[in-house]
Amino acid sequence: MKRFFLGSALLLLVAFSALAGLQEGDVAPDFNTQASFAGKPFAYSLKEARGKGPVVVYFYPTAYGRGCNIQARTFAINHDKFAAAGATIVGVSLDSIERLNEFSADPDYCASKFPVASDADGKIANAYGLSVDESKTGRLDSRGVKVNHGAIARTTFVVAADGKIVASVGDLQPAENVEKALEIVQGLGKSAQAGQ
Repeated sequence: MKRFFLGSALLLLVAFSALAGLQEGDVAPDFNTQASFAGKPFAYSLKEARGKGPVVVYFYPTAYGRGCNIQARTFAINHDKFAAAGATIVGVSLDSIERLNEFSADPDYCASKFPVASDADGKIANAYGLSVDESKTGRLDSRGVKVNHGAIARTTFVVAADGKIVASVGDLQPAENVEKALEIVQGLGKSAQAGQ
C-alpha cells in the first residue's frame, strides 16, 4: 500500500512539473516563427518584440477552440489597455499558418489586434516547459472543422524587455487568464514609475 501511494505521489509530481512550465525569474527562450497579423503571414521574433517592451506570450490549444475564442476576443477587447501599459501580445498554438491567417483576421476573435504564431512542431511550447497533448488531435473546433494537431495547455507568460519571465499564468478560465495578464503588465508600469 505504501508503495502505491509513493508511486502515485511521484506520478503526480512528474505530471505537475510537466504542466508547470517556466516560472518567474526564468529566462524566456527567444523564438522566431511564422505568425499572422490581420490575415497576413510574417516572420515573428520574440527578441525583436521585447525590444519594444514587455511581451505577453500566451499559449492556447487551438484557433477556433471554444475557450480559445473567448481568450482571443478578451485580448482583442483589452488590446489598448495592454498597449497603454507598454506591452505587446502574441498568441502561440500548434495551428498551421493558414488556419492562423483566418483566426487573426476574424472580427469576432483576434480582430486584427495582435499576432498569432504557429508552433506546428511544438518546439516553442517544449522550450517553455509545456507539453503537447496529442490525444486532442481530431477534435472539432467551434466551426465544426476537424483539428489536425494536439493541444498545448492554456498558459500565459509575461516576458520583460530583458527576457526574464515576470509571471506565468495558468489554471484559469480564458477571460480570467487575460485579466490576470493585464493586471500583471499594468503592475509593471506602476513599478517602473515608482522606481523613477
